[in-house]
Amino acid sequence: MINDIKKDAESRMKKSVEALHSNFNKIRTGRAHPSILDAVTVDYYGGQVPLNQVASVNVEDARTLTVTPWEQGMVPKIEKAIMTSDLGLNPASAGNVIRVPMPMLTEETRKGYIKQARSEAEHARVAVRNVRRDANGDFKSLLKDKEITEDDQRQGEDEIQKLTDKYIAEVDKALAAKEQDLMQV
Repeated sequence: MINDIKKDAESRMKKSVEALHSNFNKIRTGRAHPSILDAVTVDYYGGQVPLNQVASVNVEDARTLTVTPWEQGMVPKIEKAIMTSDLGLNPASAGNVIRVPMPMLTEETRKGYIKQARSEAEHARVAVRNVRRDANGDFKSLLKDKEITEDDQRQGEDEIQKLTDKYIAEVDKALAAKEQDLMQV
């Protein structure tokens, strides 16, 4: 029982950290990276489809992405989807290839992105702590129902606390890496 609670808590904490990494990928840095366009959806025969399902996204150089649609007729739709996304990018089509230059980040936008990254990290920390609270609540209810001893409860809570510390440290490490990435000119 204790192991089940521990495994469940660990998987939920891991998912919180993975969600943080996914959210960090949506925050634009000055360098080109294909995952920046992961959130862009394109109108494809009446339905909204992720960009990576209708085109390949590659890095041409440090500041430029190239988007190559699999269908020639998709070029204007993809261009429009990238332009209307809230990423602040201006694509330019050259035949059947769309080039997406990454604009330089101003000091002000860097600080705004860092603020956003810190907010995302705090949400991840809160999620990890909520998992800890839920697991500790499960231990307390097991103790109340006399299914485990007080020592088992204390040991379980200690193990959950170690997991919490581990995953919060991962969140802090990811945040530090993202901040450093954003501050590089």
